[in-house]
Amino acid sequence: MAKKSKGNRIQVILECTEQKETTVPGTSRYMTYKNRKTTTERLELRKFNPNLKKVTLHKEIK
Repeated sequence: MAKKSKGNRIQVILECTEQKETTVPGTSRYMTYKNRKTTTERLELRKFNPNLKKVTLHKEIK
């Protein structure tokens, strides 16, 4: 669900991958921007998940 913004920068949503494997309810999502020309692959960042209370891997979703 990438939103168009001006130039080559697009808004992307990062979602936690570890929380899907647990029984903890809810989802951890972050919104950020990336440059479409320099970063063509999907983003993977380590961000804090408040539901699990630890830093986990977040991947870009459509």
